[in-house]
Amino acid sequence: MNWFLKSISFVFHPIIMPLLGVIFYFSKTPRYFPKELENAKLVSLFILTILLPILIYFLLKTLGRTHSIYLKTTKERIIPLILNLIITVLIILRVLPSNQIIELYYFFVGILISTIVCLVLAFLKFKASIHMIAIAGVFMFAIGFSLHFSKNINGSLALFALIAGAIGTSRLHLKAHTGVELVFGFCIGFFPQLLLLPYWM
Repeated sequence: MNWFLKSISFVFHPIIMPLLGVIFYFSKTPRYFPKELENAKLVSLFILTILLPILIYFLLKTLGRTHSIYLKTTKERIIPLILNLIITVLIILRVLPSNQIIELYYFFVGILISTIVCLVLAFLKFKASIHMIAIAGVFMFAIGFSLHFSKNINGSLALFALIAGAIGTSRLHLKAHTGVELVFGFCIGFFPQLLLLPYWM
């Protein structure tokens, strides 16, 4: 059981969630995009949101600035969150500017806001669940997508809700977070996406 719950935390690690949201968008959107454009965006995002953070993690671990990929202390979180903030700004400005794919632009603006809030809380010594921030952001984006395109994606929404529940359960069972930290994390991921809906719907 312990192994299974650890696997959930690893498989649904926060760094994969932005790319998961983009893959979800391209797989479900009724808008037409050339396959070359989709592939270019996905490759760019894979490099910036997964490959680069992994390389940064190993660099920080080598320098002794972090000890676990799960960033167990608020002190360990500060540098990775600052670097993630810079990467997200780069994505917004260069990879997904507002004049190309407006939905994904605001998805990443929401991620930026969530990252800033999480960073501020880390400075205040509060450890909100980054796992919950990530899945809640994708979940709310999927809800907005469904409303925006009047598209029935109840199966996908149910799956995201199930994943969120599984992640929350695993983090609690592994004593990685308290219930309060999980709730705060969910709200930090959910509400920026919710508040940005009027700008792209």
